[in-house]
Amino acid sequence: MHEALREGVSYVVYKQLVSVAGLEHQELARYLVIPPATLRRRAKAGKFKVEESDRLYRFAEVLKAAIDLFEGDRERAVHWLSNPVRGLGDRRPVDMLATSAEVEAVLDLIGRLEHGVFA
Repeated sequence: MHEALREGVSYVVYKQLVSVAGLEHQELARYLVIPPATLRRRAKAGKFKVEESDRLYRFAEVLKAAIDLFEGDRERAVHWLSNPVRGLGDRRPVDMLATSAEVEAVLDLIGRLEHGVFA
């Protein structure tokens, strides 16, 4: 995976994430802090740069963890990701994907929820 991230994730992966998450292309780009013009350039080039690829990977990791938390219910997982969560200071998990520290906080909360640890 680390090699794929270094080489740049294919734009096809982005389209697959959009489909799995049930989001609009621009909506996912906004969550990943990828401006619309940059997204168009990446679509034309066919792949993302390293930093963008890393953010795509982090989104996929959080999405998978949320789907697992909701026992495979993708709609509930996406709903949870898109709404303020008390355990994240009333921030939406999708708004916490720009940095690895934020992603770690989301994944930590998901882990605690899976194990029934709320504090």
